[in-house]
Amino acid sequence: MKLKRDLTFFDMTSIVIGAIVGSDIYIASAITAGLIGPFSIFVWIIAGIIATILALVFAYCSYYVPKVGGSFAFVSTAFDDFYGFLAGWSMWIAEILALPVFAITFTSYLGYFFHLSPIQDILVKGLFLFGLTSVNIIGVKAAGRLNDVLTIVKLSPLFLLMVVGISFLFQNPSQLSNYSPLAPLGLDNFGTALVLIFWAYVGFELGTLPASEVKNPKKTIPRAIITGMIIVTLFYLLTNFVVYGVLNWSQLSQTNLPLILVGTALFGAIGATIMAIGALVSVSGSDEAGILGTARLSYAMSIDGLFPKIFSKIHPKYKTPYIALILQGVIAFVLSIFSGITTLISFSVFNLAFSFLLVCLSLEILRRKSEKKLHGQTILPWLGIAICMYLIFSTTTFDKIIGTIVILAGIPIYVFLSPKTDIKHLKKLFISEESIFERRFEKKERFLANFVSMMHKASKRIRST
Repeated sequence: MKLKRDLTFFDMTSIVIGAIVGSDIYIASAITAGLIGPFSIFVWIIAGIIATILALVFAYCSYYVPKVGGSFAFVSTAFDDFYGFLAGWSMWIAEILALPVFAITFTSYLGYFFHLSPIQDILVKGLFLFGLTSVNIIGVKAAGRLNDVLTIVKLSPLFLLMVVGISFLFQNPSQLSNYSPLAPLGLDNFGTALVLIFWAYVGFELGTLPASEVKNPKKTIPRAIITGMIIVTLFYLLTNFVVYGVLNWSQLSQTNLPLILVGTALFGAIGATIMAIGALVSVSGSDEAGILGTARLSYAMSIDGLFPKIFSKIHPKYKTPYIALILQGVIAFVLSIFSGITTLISFSVFNLAFSFLLVCLSLEILRRKSEKKLHGQTILPWLGIAICMYLIFSTTTFDKIIGTIVILAGIPIYVFLSPKTDIKHLKKLFISEESIFERRFEKKERFLANFVSMMHKASKRIRST
């Protein structure tokens, strides 16, 4: 049973924007202000550039491989199912960890209007997650339409803030003194701030996951990713320009709701309400897009035999992977109760960077196998690799250790769940004396050989230039 192709260019652009613009823009400005001060505006620019580079990598990969599954499909096509599994596994972990972040943030912002008891907090998280899950089960078209509405509504308060805020700053240029000193705390925390702000741009990868439900995916997905990234970057930069201009960095560093403070300064009490409502809608839109994309990743890995078959079950009426949607909703709900935002985001960034690294390597292989001459496809993979390595380096030691353990834990899962015919074939190869001799010379077929080969070719290219 196939998935229905109901998603248009507008739907996909909305999914990309909806997945990116979430709670981050409503909280990150305050956190980074406490790390490096007004210099954060430049970190937003840098993060936007590196996120756009990675988004272009995904856009080009989706052009070569317009299949459902995103990074899993790209890497599997370029290399093999083992690498594809590692890319999909690490991204699945990252996306699953992101879903409860939005539920936690939603209840936090809702607390601005209503005081929630611990039991009420849990109930609201459940209603939030399973309500959006239900919409996705009913149909991808309904989910796409809901995401379109949420995306437009979520951007409206930010657009209002930008227009009024920029006008306010032009009329009161003395407010720009809030940018001095530019880096009152130094730049020692630059890497930490970059990781945090980069997570605010993450979400573009979800635009490639429901490819089998997109009309003309080869053209629609790349256009949607690029268009979405341009809109998001513009919104982020202008919003933060206003935030750091209207309020002093020391004020921002002492609050968890920076845009509510800015809204109050520009519009009074009603401004706080507008920003709070905008945050609730924004978080809902991001989680809705995340639920849609993550379920398609589970579905793609399941139909290839790398996830339990239950994840590929399609609803007989709505034609959606409803079991995958329900199971990820349950996981997200449990994590939202027992985990904190900081821990979830840290693991998410580490796993995403690893998955993105494999995707960048895949583009180098995919473009060599094709006669297509896409602009920048020669340099993009190597820029992406450098970016991913820096992001991994910038995470904490705890993130690196635990993240590596979690990724390696996927290997026995791959061996256990991969198709049994392949496993039997591998067993025969390993017990064959002739095959043992051949494997000493055919290193290319080993799990890590493709990666080593790619890095060797890269080093030769660098030396030749």
